[in-house]
Amino acid sequence: MYDFRGKNYWAIILGGSSGIGLASARLLAEKGMNLCILHRDRRADLGQIEDHFSLLRSMGIELLSFNKDALKPETRKEVLTSLESIQSNGGSIRLLLHSIAKGNLNPMNPNEEKQKRLSEADFRITLLAMATSLWEWTQGILELDLFSVDARVIGLTSEGNQKVWPGYGAVSAAKSTLESLIRQMAVELAPLGIRANAVQAGVTDTPSFRMIPQSDQLKEFARQRNPFQRLTLPEDVAKVIYLMCTDEAAWINGAVIPVDGGERLR
Repeated sequence: MYDFRGKNYWAIILGGSSGIGLASARLLAEKGMNLCILHRDRRADLGQIEDHFSLLRSMGIELLSFNKDALKPETRKEVLTSLESIQSNGGSIRLLLHSIAKGNLNPMNPNEEKQKRLSEADFRITLLAMATSLWEWTQGILELDLFSVDARVIGLTSEGNQKVWPGYGAVSAAKSTLESLIRQMAVELAPLGIRANAVQAGVTDTPSFRMIPQSDQLKEFARQRNPFQRLTLPEDVAKVIYLMCTDEAAWINGAVIPVDGGERLR
C-alpha cells in the first residue's frame, strides 16, 4: 500500500479529536503523514484526547495540535504561521480535511414549547462552520504557498444534503453549500495542482451524529436500508480519505464520493 514516509507531507485536519477526523488521523499517521489537528473540546475530555494524540506520535510522525476555535481568523493565522517552518526542510501540505461538525439543529417549526425556531443567525454560524470556513482555510494556505504540488482538499458531506431530517435545515443548507464550493474550487484551483472533492459518508455513529434529533431512529433506519445491514464506521471513511491522498487518485477532482456501502440506493 502507498506510504507517505520520506515525503514530508502534512495533513491539516479541522475537527480531528473524534469520529471521522480522528480515524483519518490514525490511518494517515500509520502511512507516514505528519499531522496538524485542530479541535474544540472541553477540558474534561482533554486527557483522553491526549492519549489518542500520544498514540499518533508513537507512529513516528510529527503532530501539532490546537484546542482552539478553527472558525476564528486569529486561530487560522496562528496555526498557519506555525506551519511556515516546514518549508525549510521540504515539507508541504498534502491534505486539508474539513471535518468540522458545528451546526445548529433548531427546527423550522418547533413542536415543543421550549424549542427555538431556526433563525438567520443559526444559518449564518452553521454555514461558516460547515462550509465557507473550508475556503477560508484553503485561501490562507494558498497565501503562504504551503500546499504540495499535488494537494488535496476534502470536505465531508452527508445524505442530508438532499433528504429531510428533523432539525437538519441549517446543516443541510451548509452541506449543499460545501458541495458547491468543492465544485468551484475543483475548477478554479486546478491550475495550482489542487484536487478538491467531497466525501459523502453514510450514517456514522459519531458524537456529532448523536446530537441530531431522533438519531437512534435514523441509525436503525440506516441499518435496514444498508445492503450490508450495518452502519458506516469512521474507519470506512478514513480509508477513502487516505486513498484520495495517493498519487493514483490524482485524476479525481470535483466529485462527491459516497462511502456508505450502498445505503443511499434504498
